[in-house]
Amino acid sequence: MITLNAILKALDWKSSGKWIVLSTLVGIISGIGAIVFQLLGHLIVHATLVQFAGYAPREAIGEHGLFEHHDLQFVPWMIAVVMAIGGLASGFLVYTFAPEAEGHGTDAAIDAYHNKRGVIRSRIPIVKTFASAITLGTGGSGGREGPIAQIGAGFGSYLATALKLPARDRRILLAAGMGAGVGAIFRAPLAGALFAAEILYSDSDLEADVIIPAATSSIIGYTVYTLSLPESIRYMPLFGPNLNYVTASPLELFPYAALALVVSLVAVIYIKVFYGLHDVFARLPIPRVTRPALGAALAGIAGVALYRALGNDLRILAVLSTGYGTLQDALTSATDIGIPLLLTIAFVKILTTSLTISSGGSGGVFGPSMVIGGCVGSAVGLLMHGIWPELVPNPEAFGIVGMAGFFAGSAHAPFSTIIMVSEMTGGYELLLPTMWVSTLCFIICRRWRLYRKQVPSRLESPAHRGDFMIDVLEGIRVDDVFDRDRKITSVHESMALEDIVHVLAETQQHYFPVVDTEQRMVGIFSSDDVRAYLYDETIWQLAVARDVMNSNVVSVTPEDDLNTAMRCFTAIAIDELPVVDSSDRHKLLGTLRHKETIAAYNRRMMEFKVASEED
Repeated sequence: MITLNAILKALDWKSSGKWIVLSTLVGIISGIGAIVFQLLGHLIVHATLVQFAGYAPREAIGEHGLFEHHDLQFVPWMIAVVMAIGGLASGFLVYTFAPEAEGHGTDAAIDAYHNKRGVIRSRIPIVKTFASAITLGTGGSGGREGPIAQIGAGFGSYLATALKLPARDRRILLAAGMGAGVGAIFRAPLAGALFAAEILYSDSDLEADVIIPAATSSIIGYTVYTLSLPESIRYMPLFGPNLNYVTASPLELFPYAALALVVSLVAVIYIKVFYGLHDVFARLPIPRVTRPALGAALAGIAGVALYRALGNDLRILAVLSTGYGTLQDALTSATDIGIPLLLTIAFVKILTTSLTISSGGSGGVFGPSMVIGGCVGSAVGLLMHGIWPELVPNPEAFGIVGMAGFFAGSAHAPFSTIIMVSEMTGGYELLLPTMWVSTLCFIICRRWRLYRKQVPSRLESPAHRGDFMIDVLEGIRVDDVFDRDRKITSVHESMALEDIVHVLAETQQHYFPVVDTEQRMVGIFSSDDVRAYLYDETIWQLAVARDVMNSNVVSVTPEDDLNTAMRCFTAIAIDELPVVDSSDRHKLLGTLRHKETIAAYNRRMMEFKVASEED
């Protein structure tokens, strides 16, 4: 009969139960954090933009507004004033209490994972919540994923530190917090789990240890967050359930390939402008606390000037705040907007986002990426529809695919982006073209990346440096390294100590195997073992090799890997190991030196580095 203990043992409940409990806690706090962050954002919008500028940014159809706004007296120029004050308040909070909270936040969490043993100061989530809510609530162009990812990551790190967990567990909980925050705020739990595992690396690599804890925390975070929504939209995708576009023909992959080229080009422009302005602001001879105010003011002026220049079309103000309302239009009625306005929104959004975030403002870059990619995609779709209307019947489908391709290329996160866009738009009907475009964009944009703290793969991550030394050594056999032709001087077990001293004087060899009359190895000694007898000449004629040697020989075979050899070197603190025949442990084949093992490791690492650079 199967007992409860047997079941728990089979499930490894001590380990898996720990991660279920910890991930659930991280998910609960991340979900609550997403609710608080969202509510703060709505309150600040109502208290600033609505009250002073008479402007309420439009949201996606699946969003829930806390306030209803009617008969507003719109004062365009006040938007820039409100944004400047919001930038100043955000800058004061960040640079006074937590400078790590500046910018988009995701990079800081990635850096903590790789280089800081998963440690994020406990004040970071609090400062990031308020600073980001102020930046976005006053009209700053940014997204919510960076702040909420850093909020979730901060709590995961704090929980692990409070429980005195090892660095590996703290890193996992940090990543699980990132996934929970993203999965909650975008109502995309599967994408949140994959995002946490994928966003850490710029190459096609995943942090496998993170996926299950991140999936658990993402599910819980999503559940907690959706409980705060009205039932009418609780399970509605962010951009609504009616985006059921399909691929008309396999030949439509050709226009989608053209979309990938265009979107990749715009993604590179986005990255160049973003970090170009970042460097400009970093060199400005003004206090750091005022830089976000300057950036936000310039972004506001650009948005208002464009609004005036284009005939007071409110849709152009998508270049400010999140821009999700106009993105909703681009995904449902792109024809009503038109190619010129779509492209104008996309390129000015690049400028306003860079001004807001690169100056030190607190906000994410995923949300703006969705707007830029969606508008460019819909513009390309309209163009292709005009050329081949039968082949491209739904130009808005290109907007959805463009969203995924743009972020997959710029952030080097194709898999999570594919799932996230599908969850945000309510269907997987466009999975094939989304995979196609995201893959092409990922390949084309390999040289450029939006998240600079990403490392290429686990091999280059300081978090895995020890793990990969073991993995690399396990891939090399002793037979590949030790020199079979090197002459080894052995000593007969009956050789007198006086003769052994003469042998030591005639050779540079440090370790000496001891053999019997049949040349079978029976022990080993080092020159240090002999030195203990050098000042007692009376024993020189009495002692023999068997008296000096160590009969408990630690050896390796040619079939052993270098990880096994390294453990032997470490265990007995020697620099040279006998290599013996695997079928006869007394048959000496040669010796393996510690420096040969390290040299083999360094050669293999150099091969990996060269191969990575060639790729």
